[in-house]
Amino acid sequence: MKPLPNTDHVSPITLAGCRVLAFVGEIYEDLELWYPRFRLIEAGAEVVVAGPAAAKTYQGKLGYPCESDAAISEMKSDEFDALLVPGGFMPDKLRRDPDVLRLVQEFDAAKKPIAAICHGGWIPISAGVYRGVRVTGSPGIKDDLVNAGAIFEDAAVVVDGHHVSSRRPDDLPDFCRQFLALIAAGR
Repeated sequence: MKPLPNTDHVSPITLAGCRVLAFVGEIYEDLELWYPRFRLIEAGAEVVVAGPAAAKTYQGKLGYPCESDAAISEMKSDEFDALLVPGGFMPDKLRRDPDVLRLVQEFDAAKKPIAAICHGGWIPISAGVYRGVRVTGSPGIKDDLVNAGAIFEDAAVVVDGHHVSSRRPDDLPDFCRQFLALIAAGR
């Protein structure tokens, strides 16, 4: 039997009492929602998943379903400590929703952590909050990020102020580590 891996490097971040809002919609990237969601819950945070409609089941890009806890239109940024924006094809639709843009702008104005991965960067772009911010994202949206005034870096994770961004599912361990640390630092 193999010995268990050494976990001394794992940070015991506790987020008890924190509330994180996560967006969901049709064809969200399964891993980019579920992996951070479970890491946040493991750290003690409450994660509220909001979609265009409450109590609706949305299918992930890989087919994994996620039922929304609430409707995006009913969410108030002052009730949350951070925002998670997964990728997939979902951001292309959600970026057209005025309530999504309002929430992102409010999180940004309050300097609360905003974490976007892969194509999730489309939503902060449309909300107009990436100008002058160092970010990364899927290579497929690099031009969109640059044209929105962001400073693109090809890295597993980029943290700039209250923004955390990553490129793809392979970056999730680094992404989650930085997102959780940023939430904990702001408490």
